[in-house]
Amino acid sequence: MTESMVGPAAGVGAGAGVRGGPGVAELRALVAAAGAAPSLHNAQPWRFRPTGDGPGVLVFADPARAVPLADPDGRGMLLSVGAALFNLRVAAAQLGLPVEELDLMPGPLGVVGPDEPVAVVRFGPRGVPYELAELAEEIGRRHSSREPFANRDVPEAVIGELVAAAADEDTVLDVLEEAGARRVLALTAEAEARIAGDAARRAETGSWLRTEAAQDGIPERAIGPQDHEARVPVRDFAGHGPAHTQRFEALPQVATIATRGDTAADWLRAGQAMERVWLVATARGLRISVLHQAVELPDTRWRLRDPEGGIGTVQVVLRVGYGPPGAATPRRDVDDLLRDPAGER
Repeated sequence: MTESMVGPAAGVGAGAGVRGGPGVAELRALVAAAGAAPSLHNAQPWRFRPTGDGPGVLVFADPARAVPLADPDGRGMLLSVGAALFNLRVAAAQLGLPVEELDLMPGPLGVVGPDEPVAVVRFGPRGVPYELAELAEEIGRRHSSREPFANRDVPEAVIGELVAAAADEDTVLDVLEEAGARRVLALTAEAEARIAGDAARRAETGSWLRTEAAQDGIPERAIGPQDHEARVPVRDFAGHGPAHTQRFEALPQVATIATRGDTAADWLRAGQAMERVWLVATARGLRISVLHQAVELPDTRWRLRDPEGGIGTVQVVLRVGYGPPGAATPRRDVDDLLRDPAGER
C-alpha cells in the first residue's frame, strides 16, 4: 500500500537513517506513538524492531502480556496490536515515510509467538508529510472515556466520516439505530453479568488495576462510575457496584466494527480501523469507550451479528458521544517496547 502525500515537509534531517529510512531517534518516535494505542485492560501487548534489511519496522504481539480468560484466542491482543500499528502509520506519515508495503501475519500458518512478527511495515523513499499526518496530534488526546455522555446525537456528517475511516481499513462501521443499539447493549449487559459472576475472571480483571506509579494497567482515576439506571453496561473493574454510580445518557450511541472474515489478519485490520475511527472521532470532539464484554464470550459474540444479514463478523463494540475526555492511562517506556534500535542482527 502507498499513502498519497500532502502538506509541507517536516521531520526530515536529524535522526534520518540510510536511504531516507528512520534513524534511531525517529524509530523511537514511531514506537512511542504506537505505544499510545488502546489495549484490553491497558496490557500493551506489543513490541517492535527494525527490519534490518531496509527501512521498515517489525511489529510483534507479546503473548506474555495476554489476558487469557478474557481473550483466550488472542483476538483482543491482535486488535490492540492493530491499533498500535495504525498509530505507527500515522507517525510515519508525519515524518514523510510512505508505507510501501504492509504485510499482516507474514509468518507460517499465521502463527502468533514472541519471535514471529504479526506485521511487517516497509517504508519507501522519504518525502513530505501526507494525509494520515493530520491525525498525529490526536494520538496523545485519545483516551477511553468511561464517564457519562451528553444526551446529544452525533451529526450525520460526522458519522459519515467515521464510516469512511473504517472503510479505509477494509472494515464496516455500523452506527446502530435504537433497536440495534438496545439489542447490543442487552448482550453486553448479559456478558458483563456473567463475567462479574466468574471469580477467576474477576481476579484476572482485578490483576490489571494499578497504582499511579505503574506503566500499564488501569489506575483508579480511569475506572469511571457505573450507570445509576443500568442502561450502559460499563465494566466494573474494581467491584464498586451500585455504591459508585452516576446517571448516564438515556440511549447511548453504539457502533460496531465488522470484518468480512474472522482470521488473525482480520483482527489486525479491525484494530487499525478502531484506532482510525477513534482518532477521527477525537478530532471532531467525540469521546469513545469500548464495550468489550460481549465479544469475550463465544455465544454473545455470535449473537452480535446483524440479525438482518449484515456484512461480516463483529470485532469491536464502541460507545460514542460527547462528554468528558477520560483520564490518561500509563504507558510503558519506549526502551521496553523497542528491540535492537540500531537495526543490527
